[in-house]
Amino acid sequence: MGRSRRTLPEELLLLALDPTTGTTAQPQSLDLGLAGAQLVELALAGRIAPDGDRIAVVQPRPTGDPTLDCALELLRRRGAPVRAVHWIGGPRLGLRQTYLSHLERCGMVHAVAGQMCGVLPTTRYQATDNEISREIRARLDSAIRTGVPPDPRTAALAALAHAVGLGKHLYPGNEGRSSRSRLRDLIRHDPMGGLVAHAVMDVQNGAGAQPRRQAGPGAGPGAGPAVRPGAPEPARGVPMQPRRGAGAMARAAVH
Repeated sequence: MGRSRRTLPEELLLLALDPTTGTTAQPQSLDLGLAGAQLVELALAGRIAPDGDRIAVVQPRPTGDPTLDCALELLRRRGAPVRAVHWIGGPRLGLRQTYLSHLERCGMVHAVAGQMCGVLPTTRYQATDNEISREIRARLDSAIRTGVPPDPRTAALAALAHAVGLGKHLYPGNEGRSSRSRLRDLIRHDPMGGLVAHAVMDVQNGAGAQPRRQAGPGAGPGAGPAVRPGAPEPARGVPMQPRRGAGAMARAAVH
């Protein structure tokens, strides 16, 4: 997998990055979206595939992307398909910061140090080339306005953007209502993107926090109850992050 093309996690993060403030929209749900975007990217690379409401490794060969390959190796070690909702809802401490640091190394953003309330150190990220973000946004705009079925990558990006609540960030106000609706409808154009997007929304609504069966020491995030594929879109409320430590966001130091 070459590095000439941006990955879905990178594109989702660039979409969420406010060019004026240097902060990310929907930071809590965005963490879940990045974990889901990794799954879609691995599926597009032919490394994993949906198996009902689970994710199965079909080709363990590394992609060449260290962050994706770490996720792929964790999936491989499970030895059995993992429920998407439990994978996405599992601990992903520092994932957003990992991708922000990667974008900084690639020269797409630069870090700006600051302080919160004049005391707490913070880091904001400004895009170095807004043309990249405009190109990503233009793909979504085209799919929304033309009604032409988008390619799988754009369809998955739209599904993830909707799932993490970026619709109101990208298409604000009453004038953006129809665009937000069409953004949501694009979820049907990519089965893997749809599966992952529904899993992201289910985790936000608490599905990933249900009690698990008692299991041995090696049990992990796939041991819980099933999530119905294609379930109706849950109502979006205040995003929750089950099983994620409260200190994770403070460590990310990004708003």
